[in-house]
Amino acid sequence: MREFPIRRVSPATRNVPDGGTYVFLGAHWRNKLWPYLIARPRRLIYVFNTFHPKVMALTTRRQRLLGWPAAELVLISDFQRRVLQVEGVVHPSPIDIDRFSPRRAGTNRPFTVGRLSRDTADKHHADDVALYEALLADGDVVRIQGGMPLKDRLAPHSQLELLPQGEFAAERFLPTLDVFYYRTSSHVVETFGRVVLEAMACGLPVVCHSHGGYVDHIRHGENGFLFETSQQAARILANLKADPGLRATVGRKARQTVEQLFSPQALQERLDFYRR
Repeated sequence: MREFPIRRVSPATRNVPDGGTYVFLGAHWRNKLWPYLIARPRRLIYVFNTFHPKVMALTTRRQRLLGWPAAELVLISDFQRRVLQVEGVVHPSPIDIDRFSPRRAGTNRPFTVGRLSRDTADKHHADDVALYEALLADGDVVRIQGGMPLKDRLAPHSQLELLPQGEFAAERFLPTLDVFYYRTSSHVVETFGRVVLEAMACGLPVVCHSHGGYVDHIRHGENGFLFETSQQAARILANLKADPGLRATVGRKARQTVEQLFSPQALQERLDFYRR
């Protein structure tokens, strides 16, 4: 709010929207009074980033007395649109890919697998503990930022590094990996999974569970890998460990994917949607 001219809505101080296009980002209707006190929007747009139909209903249903136009939905993945079975424009969650640079090859460190997430238990799948143990037993390094929920489940190991959420910025942490691995608990599905796309922006081969918004952008075996079971994940990781050339090729394709997804032309087309 200090960096950009963002103000709190306040009818008392006349800090209120004054007509035009109203865009609500990840918010929903809470029966506030201020909408009745401001100019009617010409367009009403909701950027909706969850899988909760009840929240979407709160977001899109308007009081008749308000007289606002019907809400236009902007979703952040085709996967989300298919799961919710709703109509809407799909705009991937914006990422400044210039922050992320492909890692330099030629290091002599052990094969390193890792991931990045929030420090919550539901961001980790129960079966991944055994997978990490197998990697460590094979001499690999496992680095997990947002790994505090695993401290009591993984025995200390010289090549295991569990870091708290936010220890390093994503653009500093991700290039320390050879492969980015990602799966959440069975109760959590990523609407988009921006950290996966950030890893791809770093030129990393990503190995991800095949259920999440990021699947729209991963072509298995070309710019990343998708798996259903732990056994499949283990085979993919073993192949990547044995073949540095494969890692480099897939990582290069991954970077090209995000460059196309967030190209100046693509970003301009999304911006034009709001300006029309």
